[in-house]
Amino acid sequence: GSATGGIPELTLADCARVVAYDFKRNWLRCEGSAIASSESLTHAAVYESDAKAGAVIHCHDSKLWTALLNRAPTSSKAVDYGTPEMAYEVLRLFNLTDVKSRKILVMAGHEGGIVAFGRDLEEAFAVLMRERKKMKRLRS
Repeated sequence: GSATGGIPELTLADCARVVAYDFKRNWLRCEGSAIASSESLTHAAVYESDAKAGAVIHCHDSKLWTALLNRAPTSSKAVDYGTPEMAYEVLRLFNLTDVKSRKILVMAGHEGGIVAFGRDLEEAFAVLMRERKKMKRLRS
C-alpha cells in the first residue's frame, strides 16, 4: 500500500494486491482496502522480470543510496519515480545489468530511493540488511 513507511508493523489491511496492470496506459487494478503505491508499476516490472520474486520493498535510506549509487544497478537520473518510464527503466536494468542476481536497485532520480526484492519479504529485507552491512564494513 501507499505511505506505509511510518507503520511499525504492517497487516493485510495495509497492503494492496495488484491484479492487473498496463505500463503503456499507466493503469493498474488492485484488490484490498489500501491505496496502491505510486510505485506499483515499478513493483510490477520486478515481478514481470523475475518469476521467483514474491516481494518488493521500496525504501528510503540516504546513506545506503549514496553508497550504492552507480555501484549497484542504478536507474537513469532522468527517469522520475512513480511513472511508466520507471517501470520500463526497471525492465531495462533487468536486461542489461546483474540486478536479478543482486536483487537490489538504486533510483538515481529519487534521492534515497532503493528497491530490493526476493522470493518473500524476509529475503527482500535480508538483501537490504546485507547491503547495509557491506556499507558499514567499507566505512570502518
